[in-house]
Amino acid sequence: MKIDILTLFPNMFTGFLNESIIKRAIDKKLVEVNLYNFRDYTDDLHGHVDDTPYGGGAGMVLRCQPIFDCLDKIRTPDSFVIMLTPEGKIFNQKMAYELKDKKHLIFICGHYEGFDERIKSLCDMFISIGDFVVTGGELPCMLVSDAIIRLLDGAITKKSLENESFNDNLLDYPTYTKPRIFRGMEVPSVLINGDHKKIEEFRNSERLKKTKELRPDLLEDKND
Repeated sequence: MKIDILTLFPNMFTGFLNESIIKRAIDKKLVEVNLYNFRDYTDDLHGHVDDTPYGGGAGMVLRCQPIFDCLDKIRTPDSFVIMLTPEGKIFNQKMAYELKDKKHLIFICGHYEGFDERIKSLCDMFISIGDFVVTGGELPCMLVSDAIIRLLDGAITKKSLENESFNDNLLDYPTYTKPRIFRGMEVPSVLINGDHKKIEEFRNSERLKKTKELRPDLLEDKND
């Protein structure tokens, strides 16, 4: 997979691309990630990528030209362009699985007051990470990219993915490690007895119980 990211703040991605599972996936050549500062593509002599909105109003609006020109350079027939925007569809695990099969993802990270509406004509999908506003699209891009990259074959073990939260619209089961008793809190005995059938039954039961208590909306979605 190839991921290209259009951003005004490429340095924000330094830690993200150089730590943990993401770095290992890059080192193993499971994914190629490129950062494009679309300020480098502006035709403005002073390097501006934004301007005041027609009709008045607060803030500055990202101009079409730098982003269109950047996309002209990097877009291919395999590209799937995603804009990170509050008006997008709320991202979830199902979307992560769908996007992991794309050959080339291009993310456009916004900033300031927003995008010139015409930039949206470039996009195949619009994604939001929730009903709140952050400073720019960089953090949402990292979250979405992380969720996708970790699903690529070889990024982590398939066993680790099988019972993760949100698979089958259920949260993950509770896990424990040594010591068996810590400050009066004891590991459930079913996990100690070595009966794998009962352990599996316990874990499935706990997934359902946990989801009912903490995220009943997931069960409603499952029944739709």
